[in-house]
Amino acid sequence: MRMTDSHLTFFPPTRDRRDAIASGFRFGHIGTHTSRTMMLEELSATFSTVAVNGRSDEYAVAIIEENCLRKRTVSTRRLTLQRLRELYAFDPAVPIFRILRRLWDVDKTSRPLVALLATLARDPLILATASVIVSLPKNAEFQRSAMHEALATAGEDRFNESTLNKVVRNAASSWSQSGHLEGRTFKFRRMVQPTPAAVAFGLYLAHAAGLAVEESLSSGWIKVLDCSASAALKLAAAAKRQGLLDLRMGGDVIDLDLSRLDPAYLVAQRVR
Repeated sequence: MRMTDSHLTFFPPTRDRRDAIASGFRFGHIGTHTSRTMMLEELSATFSTVAVNGRSDEYAVAIIEENCLRKRTVSTRRLTLQRLRELYAFDPAVPIFRILRRLWDVDKTSRPLVALLATLARDPLILATASVIVSLPKNAEFQRSAMHEALATAGEDRFNESTLNKVVRNAASSWSQSGHLEGRTFKFRRMVQPTPAAVAFGLYLAHAAGLAVEESLSSGWIKVLDCSASAALKLAAAAKRQGLLDLRMGGDVIDLDLSRLDPAYLVAQRVR
């Protein structure tokens, strides 16, 4: 599959973003990628230590007191926890995190993509680089200058050259961790394989961002999965069969209910 459209819609241009913030989105011009990548390895290690229904304080205990990430100093452990919270919240009160944590155990192959989607929602810097990656054809060489330019524009001259270069390195590493780039000195575009779980999460984020169902299927949240609207609809149907969402189609009307994605909804249903 070849994705060449560099225009990605992540948010409606005039939509109030309070609902997105309530879901766990973070906005602004500064992000975690000034100092870290998406930290997939640390996320994986932490999730393997803390139970799926773990409380926010249990993540702090695992990282700081139990040193599940094997950091040498307490200060480094605290900073790592801070960065992971910036990227993923690590708080069951945050809907994006609840859904991420649930999907983590639904399909192991989806983990890099669902982690990337959460990062895109919570770090404006990595989000600013998405169009650069999605517009690259398969096997094309990644050009750091294009990402540098995208970040400079998004940052509105807030970053000096040294910081921009560091963000480019970190962002490129994150896109490598997600599977979109491959290589060390020279990186090349690879197509990722979208999954029902990843598409379901992408549709949830699009909905939380204020996009209608039809817009969601062709939004940036789906395109970063190297997925067309028609393929996304088929994968959404597969996600329905997995019990992740409700989907009904009739003629040109698509009715999508994402409530089942949220563990809080499932708990409420069991209590009834």
